[in-house]
Amino acid sequence: MSGSISGDVAPQLPMLRRFSRALNGSQHRGDAYVVALLEMLIADQRAFRRDLHPRLALFQLYMQVWSTVPINATADAVDFEEQGAADRQIETLTPKPRQAFLLAALENFSTSEIAVVLQCSEADARALIDDAGKEISEQIAAKVMIIEDEPVIAMELEEIVKEIGHAVTGIAATHSEAVGLFEKSQPGLVLADIQLADGSSGIDAADEILRRRRVPLIFITAYPERLLTGDRVEPTFLITKPFKPEMVKAMVSQALFFDLKASAKS
Repeated sequence: MSGSISGDVAPQLPMLRRFSRALNGSQHRGDAYVVALLEMLIADQRAFRRDLHPRLALFQLYMQVWSTVPINATADAVDFEEQGAADRQIETLTPKPRQAFLLAALENFSTSEIAVVLQCSEADARALIDDAGKEISEQIAAKVMIIEDEPVIAMELEEIVKEIGHAVTGIAATHSEAVGLFEKSQPGLVLADIQLADGSSGIDAADEILRRRRVPLIFITAYPERLLTGDRVEPTFLITKPFKPEMVKAMVSQALFFDLKASAKS
């Protein structure tokens, strides 16, 4: 890979990893697709379109790889939210409406940019996003627990979760509160801030929760690049602060989607 292409690609990789993990429902599977993309670029730099903005070119190439390269490897390490379910195969990945929705809500691409990434017309891209919205609205309601020490953010998350038809079982601000609330309320999904009020880690709280029962988890952080290096076991579903309501809705939908897929195959 030439220095110029490397310089264009490197800054985009953390957010591409986030998108890939959310799209595939697994850190291992998501990162494997990013590796396949990089291997393609090393083998043939002409695959990277220099007439597009680097971010558009990279995501467009990623979708080409995702559509043509099967990733069937079993994870060597267990993801945070996949403990006890590492052997569950997700054979049918997300359809194009969910691709379009994640590109819009998670990565903040415009409709015209999504059309470029998915190589379709703007009208088709808009229709895909609309279809995803309908799919989300028809989703089975879940009980959601929030681990967040900032009251304003916690209230905002609660409102967003309720807007898409889910119920909030409660809000915890510390590690111990989170474990106690989880035991009491038995939620179907957990939204967890990384840094909690008592200086404890939301990841540690999530780890203890998952030892009790498998449940989909979405982590929230102001520094996503610290958790998107690909060097260790990391969250599959990650929301960046400050967040937009659409991003939260997309991640909640995606986490529940993959949880239902895994449950159906268990």
